[in-house]
Amino acid sequence: MTGAVSPGDADSDPAADSLAAARSVSPMTAPTGAVPDTQLAPLPSALSARRVRRALIRLFVLALGAVVATVLLPGLGELRERFAHANPGWIAVATAFELLSVLAYVPAFRIVFCTRMSWGTSYKIAMAEEGAGALLPIGGTGSLALGVWALRRGGMPAAEIARKTVAFFLLTSAPNVAALAVVGVGLAAGILPGHANLALTLIPAAVAVGAIVASLALGHLARRTETRLRARPQESRLTRLGPVLLAAADGVDEAVAQLRRGSPLLLVALVGYMAFDIFVLWASFRAVGSAPEVSIVWIAYLIGQLGNWLPLPGGIGGVEIGLIGTVVLFGLPVANATAAVLLYRVIELWIPAALGIVAFIQLRRLLRREAESIELCQPGDAVEIIGRGPVIAGQAQPRHAARSD
Repeated sequence: MTGAVSPGDADSDPAADSLAAARSVSPMTAPTGAVPDTQLAPLPSALSARRVRRALIRLFVLALGAVVATVLLPGLGELRERFAHANPGWIAVATAFELLSVLAYVPAFRIVFCTRMSWGTSYKIAMAEEGAGALLPIGGTGSLALGVWALRRGGMPAAEIARKTVAFFLLTSAPNVAALAVVGVGLAAGILPGHANLALTLIPAAVAVGAIVASLALGHLARRTETRLRARPQESRLTRLGPVLLAAADGVDEAVAQLRRGSPLLLVALVGYMAFDIFVLWASFRAVGSAPEVSIVWIAYLIGQLGNWLPLPGGIGGVEIGLIGTVVLFGLPVANATAAVLLYRVIELWIPAALGIVAFIQLRRLLRREAESIELCQPGDAVEIIGRGPVIAGQAQPRHAARSD
């Protein structure tokens, strides 16, 4: 998931220097002397300072272009009217919901990846991931690459990171898929308020149920295939897929195990991460006019967010078209839907981006301090290592302790 830095993106990065220190630290012990800095491992190329700057500029230009188009283009009078009379109170409510959604990501990240890590460190990594997701094309890829880099530099084994990354992706996706099935069936059966075409309710619900079954089946299939490839007498191109298949299978098992464990905080965080973001869209409707039933907003959100899979920064363009088109299909006026979705997207993109940039700067400082602590520590000193928690210098830990919770 991490990429080599190309010559055009090889920015000087103090955090990269501290990464060399952490990579030279055994997960079992901390060093007692100076740490060499010869094996530099920079940020993934997708997260280089140059690309982040370009992403910020691109996001600003797109936002400015949308504002200029809304103000100057003919035929958008009703849209301008809705923005001119937008309710500041409901905008504040939408902003508060987005903050809650973003913050819910932090405990979910910490529980899945490393409960020994401090809450402050968990916040910095998780929030930096959220910022990367808002700024970079295919945000999930960029954000996960940042998390992988931060955890790997702290000594967490690559196989463990791969397993937990797959599990985290499945766990954060599970509430969306499950909600799509429940809301779709509820609307089709008339249990939930709102009127919708059966094709817009039952088909998405069926797809959601199929996705759940396919994910579980994929885990079993990946494990069986990996076992067969491992049994081959000689190496081939197919055997190189073994680690990927193993990570997929272990990730599915890890996700199921986390759900069976039933941590209340994890469940609240996963549901809150999705639900609060949906309420941002609902409050945006209230800010620029009337809002449909929450169940309609819910299913329109779940279908429209498929635009996030397009390779665009923050899904810009794809998400807007998906959301507006879905809401209009459910019978809402075009002007109302467009104004609400644009307001929602401004809030959804800029709050994580702003918080993420600050968190990333804090993370870089933390890495520098960590490297200095490792270099200066003496036997018996406790050193906080990202992805490992407290480590005692010069003291071997039991093998089971080297594995993060």
